[in-house]
Amino acid sequence: MSTLTQTPTQHLATASRPEIELLLCCCRTQVDAATTSTIKTLIQSSINWNYLIQTATRHKVVPLLYQNLNNTCPEAVPHAILNQLKNHFNTNAMSNKFMTTELLKLLNLFQNHNIPAIPFKGPVLAATAYGNLALRQFCDLDILVQKQNVLKVKDLLVSQGYQSWSLNPVQETAHLESETEHTFVLNDGMVSVDLHWELMRRYASFPLCFDHLWQYIEYISVAETTVCNLSPEDLLLFLCVHGTKHCWKRLAWICDVAELIRVHQKMDWERVMLQANGLGSKRMLFLGLILANDYLGTTIPNKIMQKIQIDSVVKSLAFEVKVQLFNTVNSSSKIFKNSIFYIKARERLQDKVRYCLLGMTPNGRDFSFIPLPSYLSFLYYIIRPIRLAYKYGWGQD
Repeated sequence: MSTLTQTPTQHLATASRPEIELLLCCCRTQVDAATTSTIKTLIQSSINWNYLIQTATRHKVVPLLYQNLNNTCPEAVPHAILNQLKNHFNTNAMSNKFMTTELLKLLNLFQNHNIPAIPFKGPVLAATAYGNLALRQFCDLDILVQKQNVLKVKDLLVSQGYQSWSLNPVQETAHLESETEHTFVLNDGMVSVDLHWELMRRYASFPLCFDHLWQYIEYISVAETTVCNLSPEDLLLFLCVHGTKHCWKRLAWICDVAELIRVHQKMDWERVMLQANGLGSKRMLFLGLILANDYLGTTIPNKIMQKIQIDSVVKSLAFEVKVQLFNTVNSSSKIFKNSIFYIKARERLQDKVRYCLLGMTPNGRDFSFIPLPSYLSFLYYIIRPIRLAYKYGWGQD
């Protein structure tokens, strides 16, 4: 299959800071000779190390930055900076190991009660795409179950010391009936589990159901234990939809796409495209692919790249990501810009309308933001946009 490749920073602004270029060169598990040479050249520049670490921390890619600096030219990095990165790397590795152990314990518990469950993101993504649990940062565990098993799983989690996140029993019942996911926190606060019975919220119009995903399930080794995992084709599409939902504001999400494609050289691209077309998610897929190609040099099949290049909307969205990705300035209008971005990323009118109608439906986070008695529940339709504006604009991301 013929392919098109591009250098990692080909589409970046020519005035890009050396810290950003250095970070992009380090945001990969495999560094070739040309990238190694670029790293050594960049590191001779006047690097603002504090800015580099702050940016890597914000984008959740510190482990990759540390590994590649340490493997390439540790002597060129100030000793205090390298130690700071090393400590961050080791802390993340310990946290990931602890959370992986907890995930395996929960999966075994569900299996003993005949409850099929699919873990995704978190440890399984680190294992399948990065090949090393320590190289990806994650802060919670995501587990997908069938809708009919949600209450059983909830009871099992409670039996293990978990409690519902910020909801009273009445709100929790309503949430479990009307939503697609719910968060449970271990009583010592060490682990957070996001329990899903659909991959995405309903307004996202991404109806890949459990039974479909289970049909294509694969098995991988995580900490010497065999666990089920989404097929690479399903996972790639999900990662692109997930990144688009969040406007690709985190470099780690682009790394996930790049590493998944790198590992799965025999990706069934025909199935990926057929599924993306059927779900109305082709534009989101294209956006994830072009970002991985532009920023990290990911090889994309030539036929798909040609389709991407003639999609003016995808190119416009990719430019918006480029402008905002390393921009730390918050704006009170960001939530509205994010909504417009997501609407533009959908190619079907019904998906745009569904997002507009359902995207502002209150959920558990709104209920916990300002607890109200049931007779004032209608006010949550006003509270929700205020909370989102606070989170994405007036407050901190």
